[in-house]
Amino acid sequence: MDSPAHPGGSAIIVRVLFFGPLAESIGEREVEIALSKDAKLIDLISRLNLVDLVSKGLRVALDGSIYSDFEISLKDRSEVAFLPPVSGG
Repeated sequence: MDSPAHPGGSAIIVRVLFFGPLAESIGEREVEIALSKDAKLIDLISRLNLVDLVSKGLRVALDGSIYSDFEISLKDRSEVAFLPPVSGG
């Protein structure tokens, strides 16, 4: 069984994945970020300064499911992926 990132502490660790042009602009495809244990998805989006991009079509997946309700709580070792809008021709 995995141990929590911070036993007895008040922080969680989330794994954040970036795809497409966002990964290129950030310079990373994957990072781990410490957040307070009561953090919500919107808190992470705000911390990464992605609110404007989300409103322009950037999609957010939490543990493999796409969410549009950003008030959902994050858990220790959650995986959050930021996905560029799908474009077609």
